Amino acid sequence: MVDISALAKKSSAGSGGSRPWQLAESVLSGTRDVHRLADFHRWFADLGQRFYTEVDRIPLPGLSGWRLDPGTGNLGHDNGRFFTVEGLEVRVPGGPVERWSQPIINQPEIGILGILVKRFGGVLHFLMQAKVEPGNHNGLQLSPTVQATRSNYTRAHHGKPVPYLDYFLRSARHGVLTDVRQSEQGSWFYRKRNRNVVLEVTEEVEVLDGFCWLTLGQLHSLLTAGDLVNMDSRTVLSCLPFSGAGLLEAFAPAGDDFRASVIRSCSEDEGSRHSTVDILSWITEVRTHSEVHTRLVPLAGLAGWRRTDDAITHENGRFFEVIGVRVRAGGREVGEWTQPMIRAYRTGVVAFLVKRVDGVLHALVHARLEPGYLDVAELAPTVQCVPENYDHLPTAARPRFLDEVLTAPEDRIRFDATLSEEGGRFYHARNRYLVVETDEDRELDHPDFRWLPLHQLVHLLRHSHYVNIQARSLVACLHSLTAPPPAS
Repeated sequence: MVDISALAKKSSAGSGGSRPWQLAESVLSGTRDVHRLADFHRWFADLGQRFYTEVDRIPLPGLSGWRLDPGTGNLGHDNGRFFTVEGLEVRVPGGPVERWSQPIINQPEIGILGILVKRFGGVLHFLMQAKVEPGNHNGLQLSPTVQATRSNYTRAHHGKPVPYLDYFLRSARHGVLTDVRQSEQGSWFYRKRNRNVVLEVTEEVEVLDGFCWLTLGQLHSLLTAGDLVNMDSRTVLSCLPFSGAGLLEAFAPAGDDFRASVIRSCSEDEGSRHSTVDILSWITEVRTHSEVHTRLVPLAGLAGWRRTDDAITHENGRFFEVIGVRVRAGGREVGEWTQPMIRAYRTGVVAFLVKRVDGVLHALVHARLEPGYLDVAELAPTVQCVPENYDHLPTAARPRFLDEVLTAPEDRIRFDATLSEEGGRFYHARNRYLVVETDEDRELDHPDFRWLPLHQLVHLLRHSHYVNIQARSLVACLHSLTAPPPAS
């Protein structure tokens, strides 16, 4: 067994300090402690009997505490907090679809997505919360220690206070592993951002009902289970400083060439297809030369959309709808409420094509335009779409590489799990997350794609608005592939 603690001390003076080694130790410790995962599943199943949501669809006019603005038709809360559903007009000259209108959620406040970490036996453990959301496909999922909008943590709902919030409001007292504002879905949120933060604490922390400590290796194992580790946990985990020099020595992946290529991809002393300076210049060029014109407009009379008491839907029956729900919940700050939600019609496909370049795994990223982004474009997965939404469009509008992902042979699929998206605003929104290995070099025929190793993506994730939320989920999934397979 490699002494990771000794290696961490040896590397602490190098690039990135000892944090990547401490994270590596938390990965490997989790894979050795399989019996505790069985304990977790029993604990989680027990909570599922007590923490619940009952969600009933109701007419939009029946939303208590919400109102349709008589002038604009926009949906907003009576107290002016939380969020509004408004109309958005979009124009993308030269795009596959150059002009459209849609409903969009406008939530300008910055929420907190925060995880506390603490060492037990010298190993980093993460304090996770079993949390129910009205839009979760299966109710209970594993969320960060704190997952709260500003309206919620300032108690605009007049409910119970958010546990552990004070750690993140007074973060300077603790060790910071990561702290960065990141975007949310740019197709359904208008310029929405959340603070993604991980803090290391040294004092005793009371573990409240519904919370548990897990190693990073255990969290990585749970990522493969469908609809268990929620979107907010995945985005925070992706922002961890999981890159550094010499990680291959720590993980020692004997006999597994693919796993070795993933670990090399996390190591800053391994090569990359493009320099980071060139990648930053490429992103800047895409943002400079691409045009995305957006304008918030009244929801009433939105072109191409129909409103009934039951829902707001597109006239061709595709994409999504805005619905109203009544929620009764156990284990939440508030026991009952109503709200509007976006309901997706279909399960999407979110995938990275990956390729080994000189033994270092690279992911094919797409500089993608979305109307809700703050800065025009962010790096997205190779494929990010709901395939059925393109059935009525010309062949040229079909997402590049989609068919390659959908027809990939089983031995080329390195990760495959259906995971839920944000359950507080989206109803049963799910995507099939895939990592598919290819031998082909596909970036040269299109200027909006580039091959990046994981350590470059981690570097970009230290900053805001470079890597979109779907790609961040896939970064967390790729990091999970550094762990050795479970013992048979």
